[in-house]
Amino acid sequence: MTSTASQHPILDKPYVLDLFAGPGGLDVAGHALDIPSLGIEWDKSACLTRYAAGLDTLHADVSAVRRDAFESLPPEINVLAGGPPCQTYSVAGKGAGRQALDEVKKYIERLTTGDSDEAIDEDLSTLTDPRTAMVLEPLRYAIQATRSPNRDERPYDVIVLEQVPAVIALWEHYATVLRENGLPDGTKYDVAVGVLSTETYGVPQTRSRAVLIARRKGLGRPSLPQATHCAYDAKAWNRRNEQAANQVRQPTLDEVPPPADDSDLLPWRSMGDALEDPVGAHPGRVTPFLVRSNYGSSGHPGRRGVRSDRQPATTVTGRISRFVVFEHLDENILREGARFSMNEAGILQSFPPDYPWSGTAQAQQVGNAVPPVFGTHLLSAALGLPTPDADVLRKPWQSATESQRAKLRSHGCGDPDFCTARCPRPETQSPPRSTPSTTSPTVGRPRSPAALVSRRSSSL
Repeated sequence: MTSTASQHPILDKPYVLDLFAGPGGLDVAGHALDIPSLGIEWDKSACLTRYAAGLDTLHADVSAVRRDAFESLPPEINVLAGGPPCQTYSVAGKGAGRQALDEVKKYIERLTTGDSDEAIDEDLSTLTDPRTAMVLEPLRYAIQATRSPNRDERPYDVIVLEQVPAVIALWEHYATVLRENGLPDGTKYDVAVGVLSTETYGVPQTRSRAVLIARRKGLGRPSLPQATHCAYDAKAWNRRNEQAANQVRQPTLDEVPPPADDSDLLPWRSMGDALEDPVGAHPGRVTPFLVRSNYGSSGHPGRRGVRSDRQPATTVTGRISRFVVFEHLDENILREGARFSMNEAGILQSFPPDYPWSGTAQAQQVGNAVPPVFGTHLLSAALGLPTPDADVLRKPWQSATESQRAKLRSHGCGDPDFCTARCPRPETQSPPRSTPSTTSPTVGRPRSPAALVSRRSSSL
């Protein structure tokens, strides 16, 4: 259930350890809430983005840090967070993780009953896809904290996890064992679990995430964050457009308002709302426009989703740079325009304007990240903080100075300018490259808005 009660901070000095930190979605959320964080990330390019953004980072493999360098982590850390790799659980992947759900549940039970790391590691090596085991790392970190002399064997006070909806069954199993069995040292947690829609928290895209929030017993029962914005209803939107099309004067797409809602919630944020106005280095994007996604809708590869600037974006993935944007020349003619820049793609993911995307595979970095605005709501609910302001991350991001970047990289990689032997090997850090975004508009064959809109389905 979502929280409706007044919020009271449960920790005096929260300090977040962000596993699988990516380019910094959850860390940016912590920054907005004045909460320090340390992120562990294996991908070199994502780390370059983090250094440029001024985020404290370890360029390392999460499992290796747990095994070999856990004692070097700041003992003040009291919040564990993370979004393990989702490729094997995502509906877009081959499904090795979904097939292994029952097997992974058994590993969760073995970990909480105190089975040795060596025995578990040996058995995990038989999994079809080793990334499937990454979903166990947050639990293994929670257990390791209770065995760490550097922490005086003190458990984490709060755990915050997010993943694709397919992982909800594992989060529910996490919740059961954390409540009933607890960790091997006896530490138990109160837990809230659910699937949330990011547009209901002000993110200008539709994206569903499985969420777990746990608090150590005695710190109060956690609740999932209360929605602040209306949910996007694709069927209702399409019905309104069909009704409008039957009127004597057909309104253009940008004139069709979002579905009415009788609640006190704010309207969901549209792509146009996020991108229309100039801010920082973003020049503003002319509206109205239509966007055709590069991937199939509802699991149908032959179907391409089309949305207008008055709607939230479809889920932002590593293919965001391939989305085709059509600009209105007049009411009935479109032309293919400039595709989304990385700055725009980041804004649709709710990163602040001017976030310093760096390295290669930048679209993949954007798509893999936790939407920062969503992250502010997760952390606020977990820590008993007030509901974040709707515009909390709409100001341009201030990047690190060169000296700050060098200092962060010295800490994260061991050298101010280069990776070192302690960093993950280069051959293990090459996520699929995305097609570079187009920077100049291409005039194509005039197209009818109705022809594009007719390709939408009620599943968008």
